[in-house]
Amino acid sequence: MDEEGRQNGVPGASAAPIEPPLSIEQASVDDKGRLKLPVKIVEYLTACAITRVFITTVDLVQVRLYPLSLWKVNEKIFDTAGEHSDRMEELARVAKHFGGDADIDKSGRVLLPEPLRKRMELEKQAVMVDVHNGRVNVVSKKDHDALLEKALGRLAENLKVAEKLNFK
Repeated sequence: MDEEGRQNGVPGASAAPIEPPLSIEQASVDDKGRLKLPVKIVEYLTACAITRVFITTVDLVQVRLYPLSLWKVNEKIFDTAGEHSDRMEELARVAKHFGGDADIDKSGRVLLPEPLRKRMELEKQAVMVDVHNGRVNVVSKKDHDALLEKALGRLAENLKVAEKLNFK
């Protein structure tokens, strides 16, 4: 565990190593704007003792669910950006406008902030969910499919680059 209280890069995690799910899972957002997280991700968050998250977007493609301790790290970046302070202030404005904190309920659901779900048209939709860099990422099924097609189109060249980097 590091000085920020992170285990495996996950703020709020316990001392035992906890591995996030490795796959992308399908989930859904209901008509009330509640994201029903996949069981594997709920189990992971529960094992990390994460029950409350900050939900936002910074690109209008991907929703990000941050453990509150990880979001506070981002806020420090906003506050100490130096020569990049104007850009970080704009990014913070977007994140805060579309953001909100939420509890993960006993059924593994979180309520997405209304401005975010309306702008990204996420109500009554299938979404794809994964864990990366200590946060949970959510994209609409449509955006996921477009990103996957792009990746498939570059698969051979990406594999060559990966093998140069010692990918096994």
